Amino acid sequence: MNSTNNNQDTEKTKETQAAPSEETMVSVQDYTGEGYALPYGKVTDKIAEDNLAQIEEAAIKFFKEKYKTDVTVHNVVGAKDGATVFVESKGEPHFYTYAVVPIDELSEKVDISNIQADEYQVQNAIQGGLYHMIFKEEFGQLDHYLHSLSEKGQIAGKTEEALQNVGGHGFMTPYYFISTASEDAAIKPVYDLYLQNPEESINNLKDAYDESLFDKENFQINIQLFMKDKQAEPSKEVFNQVTKDLEEMNNIPKGTYSFYLNDNLIHAETSEGAKDNSLKRAFPDYIIKE
Repeated sequence: MNSTNNNQDTEKTKETQAAPSEETMVSVQDYTGEGYALPYGKVTDKIAEDNLAQIEEAAIKFFKEKYKTDVTVHNVVGAKDGATVFVESKGEPHFYTYAVVPIDELSEKVDISNIQADEYQVQNAIQGGLYHMIFKEEFGQLDHYLHSLSEKGQIAGKTEEALQNVGGHGFMTPYYFISTASEDAAIKPVYDLYLQNPEESINNLKDAYDESLFDKENFQINIQLFMKDKQAEPSKEVFNQVTKDLEEMNNIPKGTYSFYLNDNLIHAETSEGAKDNSLKRAFPDYIIKE
């Protein structure tokens, strides 16, 4: 991957489409996942495109059979020896994740019978969606606060298209994503119950949650905000105010919070917004809500 940074902010989408191998910066409001690429994926990307229908069908079948979940396929991106399939769950628990389909470059064959997913990634995604269901009121407070910041006009979040096409980080909103540890004992009974019966009532899912086993270190909410102004550097004033608000709010979900305030630009090829100039409150100085 070329790592030159010259004039990235002026090149925008045209360069992304013309030369996806070069690093290109795109305004967060404009970024939909266009230009996203994985290493050594050019050849497999074309093979995947030629076999899109069967890849989509295989992914939908895989998540239904293994995780009892209906998904929509949003994007397929070539990678080394395969293609990554980005999916979104239908209904609740809501989450974004991905599967990988092996591809043989020489024979140009797609091996849909061996489609697979990282079990931890999918478990993390479902658990995050279950947390959001169980603590709907607390997450509602957090969502309302972050949305109100955007309404005031200083900050922006990622577009829904970007989450759909290149998200894959489990439960995600334009402003944050949830991470749960595989050893999160509090949510594990809820996860197991969901896999046994995806139609289980919300009350039964809530009853299965074991709050006595909750460990804040096993549950992270990762907030990533962007400046709305396309030329703006991350604002210390905004950063300090949001940090203070998060520290003082008592009605948002318990857990470990990280917070990044980025400028307006996203690296199109990786979908990353954090850079050297980003302001952050993260490891080892997390915001803790107990």
